[in-house]
Amino acid sequence: MSVFQESKKLIRQYYSELESASPESVAGVLEKYCVEDRQWFGVHPFNEQRGSEAVAEVFWRPLMQSFSALQRREDVFFAGHNDVYRHSDGKEQAWPDNVDRSIHNAEDGCVWVVSMGHFLGVFEHDWLGIPATHKMVFLRYADFNCVKDGKIIQSGFFCDIIDVMHQAGLQPLPLQTGASFVYPGPRTHDGLLYDDQDPGEGVATIALVNRMIADLNEYNKIGDVVPPPEYLARCWQEDMVWYGPAGIGATYTIAGFQSQHQRPFRQGLSSKVFNGHLARFSEGSYAGFFGWPNLTNSPVGGFLGLPASSVKADMRVVDIYRREGDRLAENWVLIDLPYWLKQQGLDILERTTGIANP
Repeated sequence: MSVFQESKKLIRQYYSELESASPESVAGVLEKYCVEDRQWFGVHPFNEQRGSEAVAEVFWRPLMQSFSALQRREDVFFAGHNDVYRHSDGKEQAWPDNVDRSIHNAEDGCVWVVSMGHFLGVFEHDWLGIPATHKMVFLRYADFNCVKDGKIIQSGFFCDIIDVMHQAGLQPLPLQTGASFVYPGPRTHDGLLYDDQDPGEGVATIALVNRMIADLNEYNKIGDVVPPPEYLARCWQEDMVWYGPAGIGATYTIAGFQSQHQRPFRQGLSSKVFNGHLARFSEGSYAGFFGWPNLTNSPVGGFLGLPASSVKADMRVVDIYRREGDRLAENWVLIDLPYWLKQQGLDILERTTGIANP
């Protein structure tokens, strides 16, 4: 059994026990599988936590108390060694001050495992001030866990809170540019990499992702210009699918991606700075990353249908990719938009509670 398989087996056991846990027992499950001071990065309002009791209190107990019959519906699952200790150009990356710098390469014995999909449950009790619907609801998630010596030592957990607000009939933002629906898993139905994969396929996938990132960084240097479609076609299939966060939505084809996301993003945000990733890895034809934060930018007006702001704001982002041949075919994206907006003085959860659930 490879080191990836051992780590994936551990995470699958961890998930199995989480799914059968109660609000009272969930902290014990976390303590069983995680080191005492596990560093956990969650989206706003969960943010950074240390230790199992803190993570249980801030995230898991409220989730379990609000959604009954909760189940994890997994679409993508894979593992890999972190490739983020260097930029795509080979230069050493500067790490954020709050991040454990020892967790960044294979020599440290660390394996990252990611699970992406939805939680499904019945929305029985209010969650984060969002009024309960007493109907089924889907919560998109991406969960990154770093395993070392049989324990989880660091995690990044992203979920799409705005999507839950939409399902509850709330619209905290102006009309989004992309489509809104419950996103499917991979078109090829092969995203659950429970078995060993050809190492060469993973190398090819991360190389393509790194080339794509480098291409975007070059365009960031020349301002907010939208690249021509043929520039994107260097790394993307013409019929690419981009599954963006609620508030932006999903797009189809390079033309659709550019008109419904890339153009509003590039023209509505300025002074873009790429801060790097906490974890970036691949296995088989899948790759993923998250940052804390990935990007810093300033809104000049139009992005998300909102006015300009003089505030430089950080974006925490997850990307999961599927490669097909020598091009990227599908991309699932989560952005911590509530955090990005809060930095500019708009707390959409607080505002929603005050209006819809005072």
